[in-house]
Amino acid sequence: MPTTVLLRNAPAHAIAAFAPKPTALTPGQSEGSTEFWTAPGVSPGPIETGIWEADPGTFTATRDGYHELCYLLSGRVTLTEDGEQPLEVTAGDLFVTPAGWTGTWQVHETVRKIYVIIPVVPVAGV
Repeated sequence: MPTTVLLRNAPAHAIAAFAPKPTALTPGQSEGSTEFWTAPGVSPGPIETGIWEADPGTFTATRDGYHELCYLLSGRVTLTEDGEQPLEVTAGDLFVTPAGWTGTWQVHETVRKIYVIIPVVPVAGV
């Protein structure tokens, strides 16, 4: 039977231990995240949602095989998709980096977001 999942006060919710950001271009940049819900049994993979936070710095990102919906709770970031103009995103903004998105995130001040990861569903015959 389905049960409602509730995360109270997401802007202040504790984040799991921070670790170095693997794709950081800025030495010492770290990140942490806490997953709070997964939809199991969804093909090609589960839909996941949680909270993510990163220290200031720049890192590369690629959305390989999934779309990511993001809602910034705090902070300021410049997203630069390869071949596109930079886009500044601030607290309160909602955005999607679709499957295939490649670029950089420049975190100007510690950023915290709610994320939803949606796997790409293969289309037969395409």
